[in-house]
Amino acid sequence: MLQSHLFNKIDKNTSQPKNEGVNEVEGVSHYLLTRAGFVDQLMAGVYTFLPLGYRVLKNIEKIIRKNMEEAGGQEVLMPVLQPKENWQKTGRWNNLEVLFKLRGGGDKEYALGPTHEEVVSPLAKKFIFSYRDLPLALFQIQTKFRDELRVKSGILRTREFLMKDMYSFHATQEDLDKYYDKMIRVYLNIFKQLGIGNRVYLTLASGGTFSRYSHEFQMISKIGEDTIYICDKCKTAINKEIKAENPVCQVCSSNSFKEEKAIEVGNIFKLGTKYSLPFDLKFKDKEGQEKPVIMGCYGIGLSRVMGAIVETNYDDKGIIWPKNIAPFLVHLIDIGNNKKIKNRATKIYQNLQKEGISVLYDDREDKSAGEKFAEADLIGIPFRVVVSEKTLLKNSVEIKERNKKSVKIVKIKGLSKIFK
Repeated sequence: MLQSHLFNKIDKNTSQPKNEGVNEVEGVSHYLLTRAGFVDQLMAGVYTFLPLGYRVLKNIEKIIRKNMEEAGGQEVLMPVLQPKENWQKTGRWNNLEVLFKLRGGGDKEYALGPTHEEVVSPLAKKFIFSYRDLPLALFQIQTKFRDELRVKSGILRTREFLMKDMYSFHATQEDLDKYYDKMIRVYLNIFKQLGIGNRVYLTLASGGTFSRYSHEFQMISKIGEDTIYICDKCKTAINKEIKAENPVCQVCSSNSFKEEKAIEVGNIFKLGTKYSLPFDLKFKDKEGQEKPVIMGCYGIGLSRVMGAIVETNYDDKGIIWPKNIAPFLVHLIDIGNNKKIKNRATKIYQNLQKEGISVLYDDREDKSAGEKFAEADLIGIPFRVVVSEKTLLKNSVEIKERNKKSVKIVKIKGLSKIFK
């Protein structure tokens, strides 16, 4: 991508949020993502993802999709617009405060999906008849709508957001338990691949439907709206809301905890038969007896994860993207504005692209070297490669990693090997 063609505008306002770089309402991620041109706010809790931001979202999506498929999930895409009758069957039409409700022609009423149990359960009923049809796992990556009373922290809590939700269907509680434990490992692997694994903790939480507890995946952050207690011994965490009834760790029985603020980046639930019974979702076992299907659900908010990653990956100059999810791997910059430099930088750009390396080439002629460097730091692409008259004298380029202070000179001939 040529930066001169990029649909992007850098906000030159460098005023920092309050409270030493963190604003309680917006958060540093909102400040950096809007200033660097990753997102644009349409209204409270609703954002447009611009090309840079959309590329990050697609990279997050790619990692999550790969892990869901490896865990046996099959991808579907379910409707956002859902009939009132399905929500009445589960009792959530009047009980779910964040539910967006619409009135169509002929006074027909609908819901905008905040989640999809009311769709996936009757869908599964059309395919599940026998124990031979189980287990089954279906997932989607799709826009959700929630009428949050108080949106905050930029894209961390919004009214419209992209989410991966997976639903598993089982013949026995034992089979659900086994798959549930597997998904814990899958989720921890996802967060590791997203570059935040060292800050994410499996957290015991309330909200279990047919089990006493559910599990959250909480990322340590000073802007976090949750308080968790991390076991000093086994590193399992407990949410503040259930800490009073759990004076010791439920995994290792230790009573030594560290209190931290955290952002929830994922959650999983054992649903049991809560959403299968209202839709008469049943199967016949080996003896021919009819039994209700047992369900589990597993969610990750992609846009929320994107904001959370920025909350813990930045410095005073801008964002520092983990390599796996950065919009581009390389930010190529030419300095000097003469034909020789421009031609050589263009050739490097083309060769890197041929090697399958994603590159943002700052080919702009109306920006000084200082402006280009400042914008590169703000955008936060992992590698900055500089072509100048000085480097070309050695048939080389200057390389700097965004998360490091040192620079090094590398021969152009072996450049692509560094990024592979």
